Amino acid sequence: MKLSHLAETLIGSEIIKLAGEIKEKQAKGEKIYNFTIGDFDPKVFPIPVEFEQEIINAYKEHYTNYPPADGIAELRKAVGDFIAEREGLSYDPAKEIVISCGGRPIIYATYRTIVDRGEKIIYATPSWNNNHYTHFLEAEHVVLETTAENNFMPTAAELKPLLKGASLLALCSPQNPTGTAFGKQQLEEICDLVLAENKSRSADEKPLYVMFDQMYWVLTFGQTEHYNPVSLRPEMKDYTIFIDGMSKAFAATGVRVGWALGPAHVIGKMKSILSHVGAWSPMAEQKAAAKYLGQKEAVNKYLQHFKGEVEERLVKIYEGFAALKKAGHPVDCIAPQAAIYLTIRLDLKGKKKADGTVLADQGAVTSYILDEAKLAVVPFYAFGSSRDSSWYRLSVGTCVKEEIPAMLQQLKVALEKLK
Repeated sequence: MKLSHLAETLIGSEIIKLAGEIKEKQAKGEKIYNFTIGDFDPKVFPIPVEFEQEIINAYKEHYTNYPPADGIAELRKAVGDFIAEREGLSYDPAKEIVISCGGRPIIYATYRTIVDRGEKIIYATPSWNNNHYTHFLEAEHVVLETTAENNFMPTAAELKPLLKGASLLALCSPQNPTGTAFGKQQLEEICDLVLAENKSRSADEKPLYVMFDQMYWVLTFGQTEHYNPVSLRPEMKDYTIFIDGMSKAFAATGVRVGWALGPAHVIGKMKSILSHVGAWSPMAEQKAAAKYLGQKEAVNKYLQHFKGEVEERLVKIYEGFAALKKAGHPVDCIAPQAAIYLTIRLDLKGKKKADGTVLADQGAVTSYILDEAKLAVVPFYAFGSSRDSSWYRLSVGTCVKEEIPAMLQQLKVALEKLK
Protein backbone atom coordinates (compact mmCIF):
# COMPACT_ATOMS: atom_id res chain seq x y z
CA MET A 1 0.00 0.00 0.00
CA LYS A 2 1.32 3.43 -0.94
CA LEU A 3 2.22 6.00 1.67
CA SER A 4 3.05 9.69 1.41
CA HIS A 5 5.67 10.85 -1.07
CA LEU A 6 7.79 11.99 1.89
CA ALA A 7 7.67 8.61 3.60
CA GLU A 8 8.27 6.68 0.39
CA THR A 9 11.34 8.76 -0.57
CA LEU A 10 12.98 9.38 2.82
CA ILE A 11 16.50 7.94 2.92
CA GLY A 12 17.18 5.48 5.72
CA SER A 13 19.90 6.26 8.24
CA GLU A 14 23.29 4.76 7.40
CA ILE A 15 24.22 5.10 11.06
CA ILE A 16 21.24 2.99 12.16
CA LYS A 17 22.18 0.37 9.57
CA LEU A 18 25.73 0.27 10.91
CA ALA A 19 24.42 0.12 14.48
CA GLY A 20 22.47 -3.01 13.56
CA GLU A 21 25.65 -4.73 12.37
CA ILE A 22 27.44 -3.75 15.58
CA LYS A 23 24.64 -5.11 17.76
CA GLU A 24 24.72 -8.42 15.91
CA LYS A 25 28.43 -8.80 16.58
CA GLN A 26 28.09 -7.80 20.20
CA ALA A 27 25.25 -10.31 20.63
CA LYS A 28 27.71 -13.00 19.51
CA GLY A 29 30.10 -11.95 22.24
CA GLU A 30 32.53 -9.96 20.08
CA LYS A 31 34.39 -7.04 21.64
CA ILE A 32 33.65 -4.00 19.47
CA TYR A 33 35.33 -0.63 19.88
CA ASN A 34 32.22 1.37 19.08
CA PHE A 35 33.13 4.91 18.09
CA THR A 36 29.99 5.51 16.02
CA ILE A 37 27.72 7.04 18.64
CA GLY A 38 27.33 10.82 18.81
CA ASP A 39 26.26 10.38 22.40
CA PHE A 40 27.78 9.78 25.83
CA ASP A 41 28.02 6.69 27.99
CA PRO A 42 26.71 8.01 31.33
CA LYS A 43 29.11 5.69 33.17
CA VAL A 44 32.02 7.38 31.40
CA PHE A 45 30.61 10.91 31.12
CA PRO A 46 27.89 11.48 33.74
CA ILE A 47 25.90 14.69 33.82
CA PRO A 48 26.91 17.26 36.47
CA VAL A 49 25.97 16.04 39.96
CA GLU A 50 24.43 19.41 40.80
CA PHE A 51 22.23 19.25 37.71
CA GLU A 52 21.23 15.68 38.52
CA GLN A 53 20.25 16.69 42.05
CA GLU A 54 18.17 19.60 40.76
CA ILE A 55 16.30 17.19 38.46
CA ILE A 56 15.60 14.86 41.40
CA ASN A 57 14.43 17.79 43.52
CA ALA A 58 12.12 19.01 40.76
CA TYR A 59 10.41 15.62 40.51
CA LYS A 60 10.09 15.43 44.29
CA GLU A 61 8.40 18.82 44.15
CA HIS A 62 5.97 17.32 41.60
CA TYR A 63 6.88 19.38 38.56
CA THR A 64 5.28 16.86 36.24
CA ASN A 65 2.67 18.96 34.45
CA TYR A 66 2.82 20.53 30.99
CA PRO A 67 5.32 23.39 30.71
CA PRO A 68 4.54 26.47 28.60
CA ALA A 69 5.03 25.64 24.93
CA ASP A 70 7.91 28.11 24.59
CA GLY A 71 9.63 27.06 27.84
CA ILE A 72 9.29 28.26 31.41
CA ALA A 73 10.19 31.89 32.02
CA GLU A 74 12.92 30.99 34.56
CA LEU A 75 14.77 28.85 32.03
CA ARG A 76 14.49 31.36 29.20
CA LYS A 77 15.99 33.99 31.53
CA ALA A 78 18.72 31.58 32.71
CA VAL A 79 19.62 30.79 29.09
CA GLY A 80 19.72 34.51 28.25
CA ASP A 81 22.02 35.18 31.22
CA PHE A 82 24.24 32.19 30.41
CA ILE A 83 24.70 33.22 26.78
CA ALA A 84 25.19 36.90 27.68
CA GLU A 85 27.94 36.11 30.18
CA ARG A 86 29.79 33.49 28.14
CA GLU A 87 29.31 34.71 24.57
CA GLY A 88 28.45 38.37 25.03
CA LEU A 89 25.15 37.93 23.18
CA SER A 90 22.02 39.77 24.30
CA TYR A 91 18.63 38.14 23.65
CA ASP A 92 15.24 38.99 25.15
CA PRO A 93 14.00 35.92 27.08
CA ALA A 94 10.37 36.80 26.36
CA LYS A 95 10.60 37.27 22.60
CA GLU A 96 13.90 35.95 21.26
CA ILE A 97 14.44 32.63 23.08
CA VAL A 98 12.48 29.38 22.79
CA ILE A 99 13.04 26.14 24.71
CA SER A 100 12.60 22.69 23.21
CA CYS A 101 13.38 19.03 23.92
CA GLY A 102 16.87 19.16 22.46
CA GLY A 103 18.12 20.48 19.15
CA ARG A 104 16.16 18.42 16.62
CA PRO A 105 12.72 20.04 17.10
CA ILE A 106 14.13 23.56 16.92
CA ILE A 107 16.12 22.72 13.80
CA TYR A 108 12.91 21.38 12.26
CA ALA A 109 11.00 24.47 13.40
CA THR A 110 13.69 26.73 11.91
CA TYR A 111 13.39 25.02 8.55
CA ARG A 112 9.59 25.09 8.67
CA THR A 113 9.44 28.75 9.70
CA ILE A 114 11.75 30.05 6.98
CA VAL A 115 11.57 27.79 3.93
CA ASP A 116 8.73 27.09 1.52
CA ARG A 117 8.51 24.12 -0.83
CA GLY A 118 10.90 24.45 -3.75
CA GLU A 119 13.05 27.15 -2.17
CA LYS A 120 16.81 26.78 -1.95
CA ILE A 121 18.58 25.54 1.17
CA ILE A 122 22.37 25.69 1.15
CA TYR A 123 24.33 23.25 3.27
CA ALA A 124 27.79 21.75 3.19
CA THR A 125 28.64 18.07 3.39
CA PRO A 126 29.56 16.27 5.47
CA SER A 127 27.01 17.69 7.91
CA TRP A 128 24.39 16.32 10.24
CA ASN A 129 20.90 15.71 8.81
CA ASN A 130 20.57 18.83 6.65
CA ASN A 131 19.86 16.60 3.67
CA HIS A 132 16.95 14.98 5.52
CA TYR A 133 15.45 18.23 6.81
CA THR A 134 15.64 19.70 3.31
CA HIS A 135 13.86 16.60 2.03
CA PHE A 136 11.13 17.03 4.66
CA LEU A 137 10.33 20.44 3.18
CA GLU A 138 10.56 19.33 -0.46
CA ALA A 139 13.03 22.19 -0.83
CA GLU A 140 15.87 22.46 -3.32
CA HIS A 141 19.15 20.99 -2.12
CA VAL A 142 22.11 23.29 -2.81
CA VAL A 143 25.01 21.15 -1.66
CA LEU A 144 28.64 22.11 -1.20
CA GLU A 145 31.04 19.20 -0.69
CA THR A 146 33.87 20.45 1.49
CA THR A 147 37.51 19.35 1.46
CA ALA A 148 40.14 18.15 3.91
CA GLU A 149 42.29 21.15 2.94
CA ASN A 150 39.74 23.40 4.68
CA ASN A 151 39.14 20.97 7.56
CA PHE A 152 35.80 20.14 5.94
CA MET A 153 34.42 23.60 6.75
CA PRO A 154 32.80 25.69 3.97
CA THR A 155 34.56 28.85 2.83
CA ALA A 156 33.17 32.15 1.58
CA ALA A 157 34.72 31.58 -1.84
CA GLU A 158 32.91 28.25 -2.16
CA LEU A 159 29.58 29.65 -0.90
CA LYS A 160 29.53 32.89 -2.90
CA PRO A 161 28.15 31.45 -6.17
CA LEU A 162 25.40 29.58 -4.31
CA LEU A 163 23.68 32.34 -2.32
CA LYS A 164 21.53 33.99 -4.97
CA GLY A 165 17.86 33.20 -4.38
CA ALA A 166 18.44 30.95 -1.36
CA SER A 167 16.26 31.18 1.75
CA LEU A 168 18.45 29.40 4.29
CA LEU A 169 22.16 28.76 4.82
CA ALA A 170 22.75 25.96 7.34
CA LEU A 171 26.04 26.26 9.22
CA CYS A 172 27.42 24.30 12.16
CA SER A 173 30.47 25.11 14.30
CA PRO A 174 31.96 23.21 16.00
CA GLN A 175 30.75 20.75 13.43
CA ASN A 176 29.18 17.34 13.62
CA PRO A 177 30.64 15.08 12.16
CA THR A 178 34.09 16.61 11.70
CA GLY A 179 35.00 18.02 15.11
CA THR A 180 36.40 21.09 13.34
CA ALA A 181 35.39 24.74 13.70
CA PHE A 182 35.30 28.03 11.81
CA GLY A 183 38.27 30.35 12.13
CA LYS A 184 37.50 34.00 12.83
CA GLN A 185 38.31 35.32 9.35
CA GLN A 186 36.61 32.36 7.68
CA LEU A 187 33.31 33.09 9.45
CA GLU A 188 33.63 36.87 9.05
CA GLU A 189 33.90 36.45 5.29
CA ILE A 190 30.79 34.26 5.19
CA CYS A 191 28.87 36.81 7.29
CA ASP A 192 29.90 39.60 4.94
CA LEU A 193 28.61 37.59 1.98
CA VAL A 194 25.24 37.06 3.70
CA LEU A 195 24.94 40.75 4.58
CA ALA A 196 25.82 41.80 1.04
CA GLU A 197 23.32 39.33 -0.41
CA ASN A 198 20.54 40.65 1.82
CA LYS A 199 21.32 44.27 0.94
CA SER A 200 20.93 43.33 -2.72
CA ARG A 201 17.39 41.99 -2.19
CA SER A 202 14.29 44.13 -2.50
CA ALA A 203 12.00 44.86 0.46
CA ASP A 204 9.42 42.33 -0.72
CA GLU A 205 11.97 39.51 -1.06
CA LYS A 206 12.61 37.00 1.70
CA PRO A 207 16.03 37.53 3.30
CA LEU A 208 18.71 34.86 3.38
CA TYR A 209 18.70 33.51 6.92
CA VAL A 210 21.49 31.58 8.63
CA MET A 211 20.82 28.64 10.91
CA PHE A 212 23.90 28.48 13.13
CA ASP A 213 24.10 25.21 15.03
CA GLN A 214 26.52 25.71 17.92
CA MET A 215 25.47 22.77 20.09
CA TYR A 216 29.13 21.93 20.78
CA TRP A 217 30.42 25.48 21.29
CA VAL A 218 31.76 25.03 24.83
CA LEU A 219 33.80 21.97 23.75
CA THR A 220 36.85 23.56 22.11
CA PHE A 221 40.41 22.36 22.63
CA GLY A 222 43.96 23.61 22.29
CA GLN A 223 44.18 26.91 20.41
CA THR A 224 40.69 26.59 18.94
CA GLU A 225 38.25 29.40 19.78
CA HIS A 226 34.53 29.45 19.12
CA TYR A 227 33.22 32.29 16.97
CA ASN A 228 29.62 33.12 16.11
CA PRO A 229 28.09 35.33 13.41
CA VAL A 230 26.43 37.89 15.69
CA SER A 231 29.50 38.63 17.82
CA LEU A 232 31.59 39.09 14.67
CA ARG A 233 29.00 41.08 12.73
CA PRO A 234 26.21 42.52 14.95
CA GLU A 235 24.04 43.17 11.84
CA MET A 236 23.77 39.38 11.49
CA LYS A 237 21.39 39.32 14.47
CA ASP A 238 18.49 40.07 12.12
CA TYR A 239 19.25 36.95 10.07
CA THR A 240 20.75 34.38 12.47
CA ILE A 241 18.96 31.60 14.36
CA PHE A 242 21.16 29.86 16.92
CA ILE A 243 20.65 26.18 17.77
CA ASP A 244 22.00 25.36 21.22
CA GLY A 245 21.30 23.47 24.43
CA MET A 246 22.44 21.27 27.32
CA SER A 247 22.82 18.02 25.36
CA LYS A 248 26.47 18.10 24.36
CA ALA A 249 27.82 20.83 26.67
CA PHE A 250 26.88 18.85 29.79
CA ALA A 251 26.75 15.24 28.46
CA ALA A 252 22.98 15.48 28.91
CA THR A 253 21.68 14.11 25.62
CA GLY A 254 18.82 12.21 27.24
CA VAL A 255 17.76 15.06 29.48
CA ARG A 256 16.31 16.90 26.45
CA VAL A 257 16.84 20.61 27.12
CA GLY A 258 17.59 22.67 24.02
CA TRP A 259 17.01 26.23 22.92
CA ALA A 260 17.04 28.57 19.97
CA LEU A 261 17.86 32.26 19.90
CA GLY A 262 16.98 34.58 17.06
CA PRO A 263 14.96 37.50 15.71
CA ALA A 264 11.64 37.92 17.53
CA HIS A 265 9.52 37.54 14.38
CA VAL A 266 11.22 34.22 13.57
CA ILE A 267 11.25 32.85 17.11
CA GLY A 268 7.59 33.80 17.52
CA LYS A 269 6.58 31.63 14.56
CA MET A 270 8.86 28.82 15.72
CA LYS A 271 7.04 28.88 19.06
CA SER A 272 3.73 28.44 17.25
CA ILE A 273 5.01 25.47 15.24
CA LEU A 274 6.51 23.82 18.32
CA SER A 275 3.29 24.33 20.28
CA HIS A 276 1.47 22.15 17.73
CA VAL A 277 4.25 19.56 17.59
CA GLY A 278 4.33 19.32 21.40
CA ALA A 279 8.11 19.15 21.42
CA TRP A 280 8.64 20.77 24.79
CA SER A 281 11.31 19.84 27.27
CA PRO A 282 9.91 18.15 30.42
CA MET A 283 8.88 20.53 33.19
CA ALA A 284 11.17 19.03 35.86
CA GLU A 285 14.22 19.16 33.61
CA GLN A 286 13.47 22.78 32.73
CA LYS A 287 13.20 23.74 36.39
CA ALA A 288 16.48 21.95 37.08
CA ALA A 289 18.31 23.50 34.12
CA ALA A 290 17.18 27.00 35.16
CA LYS A 291 18.68 26.52 38.61
CA TYR A 292 21.84 24.75 37.45
CA LEU A 293 22.86 27.26 34.76
CA GLY A 294 23.01 29.94 37.47
CA GLN A 295 25.55 27.95 39.52
CA LYS A 296 28.61 29.49 37.87
CA GLU A 297 31.24 27.81 40.02
CA ALA A 298 29.71 24.36 39.56
CA VAL A 299 29.36 24.87 35.80
CA ASN A 300 32.97 26.01 35.44
CA LYS A 301 34.28 23.10 37.51
CA TYR A 302 32.29 20.57 35.50
CA LEU A 303 33.30 21.97 32.13
CA GLN A 304 36.99 22.06 33.05
CA HIS A 305 36.96 18.38 34.02
CA PHE A 306 34.66 17.27 31.19
CA LYS A 307 36.65 19.05 28.50
CA GLY A 308 39.88 17.64 29.85
CA GLU A 309 38.56 14.08 29.68
CA VAL A 310 37.24 14.50 26.12
CA GLU A 311 40.41 16.17 24.91
CA GLU A 312 42.62 13.46 26.41
CA ARG A 313 40.80 10.79 24.40
CA LEU A 314 40.84 12.79 21.18
CA VAL A 315 44.55 13.55 21.45
CA LYS A 316 45.54 9.95 22.26
CA ILE A 317 43.66 8.59 19.27
CA TYR A 318 44.96 11.36 17.01
CA GLU A 319 48.53 10.55 18.07
CA GLY A 320 47.87 6.87 17.38
CA PHE A 321 46.67 7.60 13.85
CA ALA A 322 49.61 9.93 13.27
CA ALA A 323 51.97 7.10 14.26
CA LEU A 324 50.22 4.69 11.89
CA LYS A 325 50.49 7.22 9.08
CA LYS A 326 54.19 7.78 9.82
CA ALA A 327 54.71 4.02 9.64
CA GLY A 328 53.39 4.07 6.07
CA HIS A 329 49.81 2.92 6.55
CA PRO A 330 47.17 4.62 4.33
CA VAL A 331 45.40 6.43 7.15
CA ASP A 332 45.15 10.07 8.18
CA CYS A 333 43.58 12.22 10.88
CA ILE A 334 42.83 15.93 11.40
CA ALA A 335 44.12 17.33 14.71
CA PRO A 336 41.31 17.64 17.27
CA GLN A 337 39.73 21.07 17.47
CA ALA A 338 36.33 20.74 19.12
CA ALA A 339 33.24 18.64 19.93
CA ILE A 340 33.62 14.91 20.65
CA TYR A 341 34.72 13.89 17.16
CA LEU A 342 37.85 13.14 15.19
CA THR A 343 37.98 13.22 11.42
CA ILE A 344 39.95 10.14 10.35
CA ARG A 345 40.82 8.66 6.97
CA LEU A 346 40.90 4.99 6.01
CA ASP A 347 42.16 5.08 2.43
CA LEU A 348 41.98 1.33 1.88
CA LYS A 349 39.84 0.97 -1.24
CA GLY A 350 41.58 -1.32 -3.73
CA LYS A 351 43.61 -3.11 -1.07
CA LYS A 352 43.49 -6.91 -0.91
CA LYS A 353 42.59 -8.97 2.13
CA ALA A 354 44.61 -12.05 3.07
CA ASP A 355 42.22 -14.26 1.05
CA GLY A 356 42.75 -12.12 -2.06
CA THR A 357 39.38 -10.35 -1.87
CA VAL A 358 39.62 -6.73 -2.99
CA LEU A 359 38.08 -3.95 -0.90
CA ALA A 360 36.09 -2.62 -3.83
CA ASP A 361 34.39 0.37 -2.20
CA GLN A 362 34.14 2.29 1.07
CA GLY A 363 31.34 0.03 2.25
CA ALA A 364 33.77 -2.88 2.00
CA VAL A 365 36.42 -0.85 3.83
CA THR A 366 34.01 -0.06 6.66
CA SER A 367 33.04 -3.71 6.98
CA TYR A 368 36.66 -4.87 6.92
CA ILE A 369 37.67 -2.51 9.72
CA LEU A 370 34.66 -3.64 11.74
CA ASP A 371 35.34 -7.34 11.13
CA GLU A 372 39.14 -7.35 11.51
CA ALA A 373 39.95 -4.44 13.82
CA LYS A 374 36.63 -4.58 15.69
CA LEU A 375 36.57 -0.81 15.17
CA ALA A 376 33.24 0.84 14.34
CA VAL A 377 33.33 4.34 12.84
CA VAL A 378 30.86 6.24 10.63
CA PRO A 379 31.72 6.96 6.97
CA PHE A 380 31.26 10.53 5.81
CA TYR A 381 28.79 9.36 3.17
CA ALA A 382 26.36 8.86 6.08
CA PHE A 383 26.49 12.65 6.41
CA GLY A 384 25.79 13.45 2.77
CA SER A 385 29.32 13.23 1.33
CA SER A 386 30.20 11.24 -1.76
CA ARG A 387 30.09 7.47 -1.34
CA ASP A 388 33.69 7.44 -2.55
CA SER A 389 34.87 9.51 0.42
CA SER A 390 37.51 7.72 2.49
CA TRP A 391 36.93 9.96 5.52
CA TYR A 392 35.11 8.94 8.71
CA ARG A 393 33.72 10.31 11.95
CA LEU A 394 35.14 8.84 15.13
CA SER A 395 33.24 9.76 18.32
CA VAL A 396 34.75 9.45 21.81
CA GLY A 397 31.50 9.88 23.72
CA THR A 398 31.52 6.25 24.89
CA CYS A 399 35.31 5.76 24.83
CA VAL A 400 36.99 4.11 27.79
CA LYS A 401 40.42 5.71 27.61
CA GLU A 402 42.21 2.65 28.99
CA GLU A 403 41.08 0.72 25.89
CA ILE A 404 42.63 3.13 23.37
CA PRO A 405 46.04 1.38 23.11
CA ALA A 406 44.38 -2.00 22.47
CA MET A 407 42.09 -0.47 19.83
CA LEU A 408 45.04 1.11 18.01
CA GLN A 409 47.02 -2.12 18.16
CA GLN A 410 44.12 -4.10 16.72
CA LEU A 411 43.74 -1.55 13.93
CA LYS A 412 47.48 -1.80 13.21
CA VAL A 413 47.25 -5.58 12.90
CA ALA A 414 44.25 -5.29 10.54
CA LEU A 415 46.11 -2.78 8.35
CA GLU A 416 49.18 -5.01 8.19
CA LYS A 417 47.07 -7.88 6.82
CA LEU A 418 46.22 -5.87 3.70
CA LYS A 419 48.26 -5.95 0.52
